[in-house]
Amino acid sequence: MTSETIISIFLGIGLAASVGFRVFLPLFALSLAAYFGVWELNQHWVWIGSLAALIVLGVATIVELMAYFIPWVDNLLDSLAIPLAAIAGTAVMVSTVANLDPVVTWSLAIIAGGGTATAIKGASAAGRVVSTTTTGGLANPLVAAVESGTAIVVSTASIFAPILAMVLVIIILIFIFYIYRKLRPRIKND
Repeated sequence: MTSETIISIFLGIGLAASVGFRVFLPLFALSLAAYFGVWELNQHWVWIGSLAALIVLGVATIVELMAYFIPWVDNLLDSLAIPLAAIAGTAVMVSTVANLDPVVTWSLAIIAGGGTATAIKGASAAGRVVSTTTTGGLANPLVAAVESGTAIVVSTASIFAPILAMVLVIIILIFIFYIYRKLRPRIKND
């Protein structure tokens, strides 16, 4: 594996993790990067860097960011976004991975891209449900701000510093696992 391939995998995983927080924002970031020539996409995914894709993904990103600040609408979006995150996480991964056999690329995209996005989106959705039930939705805009900020930071790092993005993804996944272990009911052996 070349260093270009490894960096492209880090980019894909970083963007997939961002998809777990906001589905359209990382796709928009990738579209911007491709449109301005910052990152080259696989030949079948060049359309993501088109002006039409840039506009559509930009509008979708703005709508998604604003909608997450509306309590109860955010929970509805989460129920739709979990399956979309798996698809989008896979798509960003497959569109960025360079110099691998298609079978390896798609396997990696489904497992690492779709899996990372789904794990983070699932944890995010669960956190929002807790926020909604404990605060009646009053804390949800704060949760939305943190998630949106994280998606922006990880997406930006993915494009400009993929190694840093991979470190951030590992930290996020460790944090999610830690919270899961803390909240998981203890099974008592009698």
